[in-house]
Amino acid sequence: MSRSGSLSSAGGIDTTSQTYTQSSDFSSDQSSGSVRSTLSTSSPKSTQKRKKRVSDVILSCIGLGSDDKVQNPPSPYELQKKKTSFEVISGNVRFTWDEILRATSWFAPDLIVGEGGSSIVYRGKLDNGKDVAVKRAKKNANDEHLTNESFQTEIATLQQISHINLVGFYGYLLFEDEKIIVLEWVTNGNLRQHLDYKPLIHRDIKSSNILLTSTLHGKIADFGLAKLASTDDGDTVVQTMAKGTHGYVDPEYFKTNQVTNKSDVYSYGVVLLEIVTGKRPTDRIGDRFMVDWAMTEFRKGNVRSTIDPKLTIDSAIIVAAERIFDLAYSCLNSDRRKRPSMDECGKILWNIRKAYNDLARNAN
Repeated sequence: MSRSGSLSSAGGIDTTSQTYTQSSDFSSDQSSGSVRSTLSTSSPKSTQKRKKRVSDVILSCIGLGSDDKVQNPPSPYELQKKKTSFEVISGNVRFTWDEILRATSWFAPDLIVGEGGSSIVYRGKLDNGKDVAVKRAKKNANDEHLTNESFQTEIATLQQISHINLVGFYGYLLFEDEKIIVLEWVTNGNLRQHLDYKPLIHRDIKSSNILLTSTLHGKIADFGLAKLASTDDGDTVVQTMAKGTHGYVDPEYFKTNQVTNKSDVYSYGVVLLEIVTGKRPTDRIGDRFMVDWAMTEFRKGNVRSTIDPKLTIDSAIIVAAERIFDLAYSCLNSDRRKRPSMDECGKILWNIRKAYNDLARNAN
């Protein structure tokens, strides 16, 4: 592959299986595509994807074209007939047919990662080790989007645009009936996957299982008791012997040996109280354990007396603590059907954080 410019060197090669979906035609502005990961449950990346609610996710949403079956790849003999000494210039890169063949292992069927109505996408690897998506047009003479003129128009457009939120365009090949676009290989999943993550019942949510990064981002650890759930609305019920850590376990789980998504919500409510009060759930205050003591004080309207004395208490802290107690009270409801979902908890906490920041800023 010759260059009139330069490509950035490839980083570490991601060997994870992925699915690459693309638009139904080459003329779409969304022709580039995105990646859908098929990580196993035990993969750190997958775990992260199933747990996270990703904000600031900006990408082009790519629609599948149709339910056409994957076309049969050409035989090595048919491909060999196309093997000529031509090359096509595309921006900074010139790709030859031989390079495309090597990148896709002669369009090996096991490298197919996506298909639309008018094209098939292969995962490929250039001679320099860079992973790419190779988008190959289907041989359909009746599709006006696959005319040479339309294809060349799209290429001309791609050569003129570059943006951090657009899948990168590396080059193309136009020869006889072959129309191929070489694109950036995106490795971190598509938006749909983040929306369709598989819920998890952790069964042992507690403060010592929540690790903090250098920027204080929480990460949940220890999945030894975890169970996969089919829904995220609390409807999944798993019959199992009650396990977990004393002080955090949902009392209804202990009574029925039935764990649901809302069992983790109860445990999370305990963690919220632990954060505000600075006390462990097994700590006794008088004749009561921490949760009973904290909720009793909350019902009396006496949240201020429960706040961790190590905190600098001001009006913003008091308001935030009262709202966190209110959320914890909902999480600890004896009827788990009345507990909020973790989605709802996240939204409430986001609003609490915003209100706290506003109050603190105005106080200064």
